Amino acid sequence: MRQAEVSRNTLETQITVRLNLDGTGCAKLNSGIPFLDHMLDQIARHGLIDLEVEAKGDLHIDGHHTVEDIGIAIGQALTQALGDKKGLTRYGHAYVPLDEALSRVVVDLSGRPGLEFHVDFKRAMLGTLDTELVHEFFQGLVNHAFITLHVDNLRGENAHHQCETVFKAFARALRMAVSPDPRTAGVIPSTKGAL
Repeated sequence: MRQAEVSRNTLETQITVRLNLDGTGCAKLNSGIPFLDHMLDQIARHGLIDLEVEAKGDLHIDGHHTVEDIGIAIGQALTQALGDKKGLTRYGHAYVPLDEALSRVVVDLSGRPGLEFHVDFKRAMLGTLDTELVHEFFQGLVNHAFITLHVDNLRGENAHHQCETVFKAFARALRMAVSPDPRTAGVIPSTKGAL
């Protein structure tokens, strides 16, 4: 089983993440930011990843440190769970609609962190989540998972729909990328021989 547990403790946040890439989509989430929990639930459910997040952060200041550090911890857990990446599909992509909104996410388990994030949210806040922090979440995740991620909201007028399509598309793209490819069992999917 491809599982990991990561704890991140700083003067700003105390976070524990547990994930299982071969799960069934179960989630146990307590970030202190209800809308973020709703989005993390999309990652679990649509990525078929069992995900637990327990976080205490300096939310009396704002959500920045908590959201970014959860992204970092999930990225670190992904790195651990993926191991040497032998036999994986490596690439994943997904288009996900929700009513008028449509997002595309493409992922490469490249070993190189890179984020292209193109989402023009139609409002600044979703519950208590500042929409600017969605970028910070994914930046922290890709920096510590060592993946390349392209996120494009192609259309959308409702910020909730925009955000949800991004997280669902990320989940589906990640699910594809981490899936075993039986034709490459035991082989790292790169001409370099390393990811």
